[in-house]
Amino acid sequence: MAENSRIGSKIATLRESLGLSVAELAERCDCDTVVIEKLEAGEIAASLAPLIKITRALGVRLGTLLDDDSQVGPVITRKDSAASTERVKDLETGSGGGTLDFFSLAEGKTSRHMEPFMITVNPATEHELSTHEGEEFIYVLDGSIEVEYGKDVHTLSAGDSIYYDSIVPHQVRGASPSPARILAVVYAPY
Repeated sequence: MAENSRIGSKIATLRESLGLSVAELAERCDCDTVVIEKLEAGEIAASLAPLIKITRALGVRLGTLLDDDSQVGPVITRKDSAASTERVKDLETGSGGGTLDFFSLAEGKTSRHMEPFMITVNPATEHELSTHEGEEFIYVLDGSIEVEYGKDVHTLSAGDSIYYDSIVPHQVRGASPSPARILAVVYAPY
């Protein structure tokens, strides 16, 4: 819950600095007002799709919400020391299937255009698709995942990769009862 509060606090601070009401931000990012209120209160975890919409409406990078954006030079992340940024729902904000546990590989890097993550993909039972601007690259390290992309479902195992446009409805989910590990690089223009 503390991580949800950190993201919610950043959203509220940015919204207020722009002089926007919750309703105005919700309208700008095509989200429900209740979702914005619950995010700001730290009551729910968000998926990438609404976070990307919110950051675009606020005029900031996705990383602004997910880390502290303090490193000017190169960022080196040593094995087993990737900072856990958030537990972000695999589906749109609300109830749903499994979770994606994100571990930032560039925490603190200022003005980056890509968001590299190590992600543990936990099993999911529901299959809601999300859509947002940008592109995603995924490389499977361990286990297997399914990537539903438009009307197709692609099963990927260790060593496989996929690169796709995020504007096409999609979902990444575990393909087996065991968690999988992936390297993901998300590009979300703002």
